[in-house]
Amino acid sequence: MYQWRKFEFFEEKAAGRGGGGGGSSAAVPAEIAGRVTCCSGGRGRVAVGCDDGTVGLLDRGFRLSYGFQAHASSVLFLQQLKQRNVLVTVGDDDQSSSQSSAICLKVFDLDKVQEEGSSTTAPFCVQILRIFTDHFPQAKVDAASDGSTSLPITGLGFRVEGQAHQLFAVTPSSVTLFNLHVQPPRRQTLDQIGCQTNAVAMSDRMDLIIGRPEAVYFYEVDGRGPCWAFDGDKKFVGWFRGYLLCIIEDQRTQKGTLNVYDLKNRLIAHSMPVGDVSHLVCEWGYIILIMDDKKILCIGEKDMESKLDMLFKKNLYTVAINLVQSQQADPASTAEVLRKYGDHLYGKQEYDEAMSQYIHTIGHLEPSYVIQKFLDAKRIYNLTNYLEKLHDRGLASKDHTTLLLNCYTKLKDVEKLNNFIKDEDGIGEIKFDVETAIRVCRAAGYHEHAMFVAKKSGRHELYLKILLEDLGRYDEALQYISGLEANQAGLTVKEYGKILVEHRPAETVEILLRLCTNLGDPTTRRGSNSMHLLMIPSPMDFVNIFVHSAQYLMEFLENYIKAVKDSPAQTEIHNTLLELYISNDLSFPSISQENGFENHNTKETNGKETANGYKSGTRDKANLGKEDTKIAKSIVDRRRKGLALLKSAWTSEMQDPLYDVDLALILCNTHAFKDGLLFLYEKLKLYKEVISCYKQAHDHQGLIACCKKLGDSSQGGDPSLWGDLLKYFGELGEDCSKEVKEVLTYIEKEDVVPPIVVLQTLSKNPCLTLSVVKDYIARKLEQESKLIEDDRKSIDKYQEETELMKREIEDLKTNAKVFQLSKCTACTFTLDLPAVHFMCMHSFHLRCLGDNEKECPECAPEYRSVMEAKQKLEQNARDHDIFFRQLRGSKDGFSVVADYFSKGIVSKTTVPPENGR
Repeated sequence: MYQWRKFEFFEEKAAGRGGGGGGSSAAVPAEIAGRVTCCSGGRGRVAVGCDDGTVGLLDRGFRLSYGFQAHASSVLFLQQLKQRNVLVTVGDDDQSSSQSSAICLKVFDLDKVQEEGSSTTAPFCVQILRIFTDHFPQAKVDAASDGSTSLPITGLGFRVEGQAHQLFAVTPSSVTLFNLHVQPPRRQTLDQIGCQTNAVAMSDRMDLIIGRPEAVYFYEVDGRGPCWAFDGDKKFVGWFRGYLLCIIEDQRTQKGTLNVYDLKNRLIAHSMPVGDVSHLVCEWGYIILIMDDKKILCIGEKDMESKLDMLFKKNLYTVAINLVQSQQADPASTAEVLRKYGDHLYGKQEYDEAMSQYIHTIGHLEPSYVIQKFLDAKRIYNLTNYLEKLHDRGLASKDHTTLLLNCYTKLKDVEKLNNFIKDEDGIGEIKFDVETAIRVCRAAGYHEHAMFVAKKSGRHELYLKILLEDLGRYDEALQYISGLEANQAGLTVKEYGKILVEHRPAETVEILLRLCTNLGDPTTRRGSNSMHLLMIPSPMDFVNIFVHSAQYLMEFLENYIKAVKDSPAQTEIHNTLLELYISNDLSFPSISQENGFENHNTKETNGKETANGYKSGTRDKANLGKEDTKIAKSIVDRRRKGLALLKSAWTSEMQDPLYDVDLALILCNTHAFKDGLLFLYEKLKLYKEVISCYKQAHDHQGLIACCKKLGDSSQGGDPSLWGDLLKYFGELGEDCSKEVKEVLTYIEKEDVVPPIVVLQTLSKNPCLTLSVVKDYIARKLEQESKLIEDDRKSIDKYQEETELMKREIEDLKTNAKVFQLSKCTACTFTLDLPAVHFMCMHSFHLRCLGDNEKECPECAPEYRSVMEAKQKLEQNARDHDIFFRQLRGSKDGFSVVADYFSKGIVSKTTVPPENGR
């Protein structure tokens, strides 16, 4: 690897301050007296374990946050978890017995600190695990079988992919993979070479890395991967932000060197001699080396700007480009490097090479920066090349198109100009701003070129713009639109339809019908009807072109719904037609359209003055002339169509209507369209609104007939309408005995109003006598008396059963029980000792019962069902939502409350225990 270039992309940092290079040296705090045997980084702290069993936690300034005695002897291993603030240690402790090992694993929760004394604190020990036991003695566990020999494990690495958990195990002579997601774990030998301790690491891609004197090897789950031939004895191997870390000891000088390798760019990002390193750890964005003499060396990566400046000073622009791309820098940073490389080449007057770099910056570098450099006439060829690439990428502005056309003109390159405008081969996409090209050509008088560009680019609206605004040929424009495809024709009509409707209304409507129904092209009707409907334009796309011709809009939509029954825009179409039909004066619909017009407020004002389609009297009827009669007739005809549309678009077979119900209600209310309101209220099951209409009309028979129709619960009606009707008669203040009797018949049938409420409601009407409700009350009292008698019989029955149970319980408490059963209830064999007798008079052999069986197997299921029912009742008593839901859903709320009291789950009071008893 001697061919790799060396750079100083890293520098020594001042410990704990993250300052510049060459900071003051740091060391393990003096409070840590023992020899550091292990360390681990994570969660903003470095944990160090010592040979005296203590663990110290160091902050960013390598000051001791706190320490504690983790083990009695030495701490062999520790690891801080990344996901949780937990520390795992392995170390020597005193043996609790001669049979147990001194090595144990401890788990400490660093978020919980327990007081050990007046001046020391220690984290809470969550768990202690003795690693070696009689079943797993230390001699069998601390070595991995490798053929005929046993060698120690020098490194472990976990690999987690989804639900798959795998473990790499390294010995001095092998690399093994264990698949832990299968039981028993499956073992797979990946290689017959290994490494020594500390020369094992895991990359950010979860590949295993091992360092050997001849090379560094990478391993994946299927075996050995890339191999990098770095010579030297690898004392430590690590991975830091995509860099490979190696501390290599020279065999001749016995001195160590820290090398930081950038494997993607094949360069050495940093190299420095180090002393006797005891531990390598990464934390706070630093590479931290702990020496044998407890000194600490912090090495941090320089920022990208510093690294690039270093390369720019050496004119190593190619290396800089590779660096920013490999470290996944943002495109803007990459473009900045390319720009500087282009400037460097431009300064050397290598204009062609400089332009090739500037072209790579398109999309990130402001084009004006490059254009200004090449405005000189001598470099117009390079400028033309750059502008062409801008157009190829679709990033050219109108000014760029104008500039490119001017370049072609100055170069007198007619061939390129024709290729740019006409593209003689007829293939390829338009690579310039069409509007700008057309504008330039029209300004120069090249109408042929302008129309050619518009037609080729599919900008038919621009083609028609020239045809209509410059030439005024309306018939030719209509003929051109007829020859376009449906979508293209729709776009052009939407753009210039107002002009066409103004000058050729009938012909425009005819073209729109052909566009929206494809009546003139029967081949498009083949295949799927739904696919066809998605391919043709929607009528709602052209509504705005009729802003001054509402009559033609109504004719257009009427003819459309006759031809197309399943349009995707049927809701919007029906909404627009309803507004045209129901409005008092035929004008452009504003409520059903997104953009409103001034006549909306006028229509609302007119609607307030109208009742059932006619003016209420604000104008003198004598002044009505023929024109007013014609308008009135038009309103009647349109409203007849509106009611027919409401009904046909929401039949009984339809779950949802073909129009917006809320909009229909607004329209009917605004324009006082009573027939439409009644239909919509009934379809929406707003029965109270329906009967309100009859109440206002004082139509009693109509009210009762409406309630018979809409208040039948068996037909999906609302029985509460009868209660509202009864309330209406109670507040009427006139004699309506006949109607009340008829209403009471249905109320008694449906049982929707309690008798007391009936009496209270009807008592408000002074014109009603007691004879009206006499028969109704008598029948209800008879029913209640019968119910009371049934309840009394049930009470007597339950009291007798309760008394019988009390006597049986008292007998069990005071009298001896004689068991005379001679056979076992379970096996039916003769009962012999030892035997078990239960108070339920069942007897069993002791052998026929399960272990610790204290309940009768015969009676236990019934007892458990009773207890489960009791627990369920108690649980329901605590769930207030269930109680109130039942209370609201019941016709008789008192029955729900009484049921809860009868089960003893409402009145039960829990007495809190006293003195912990």
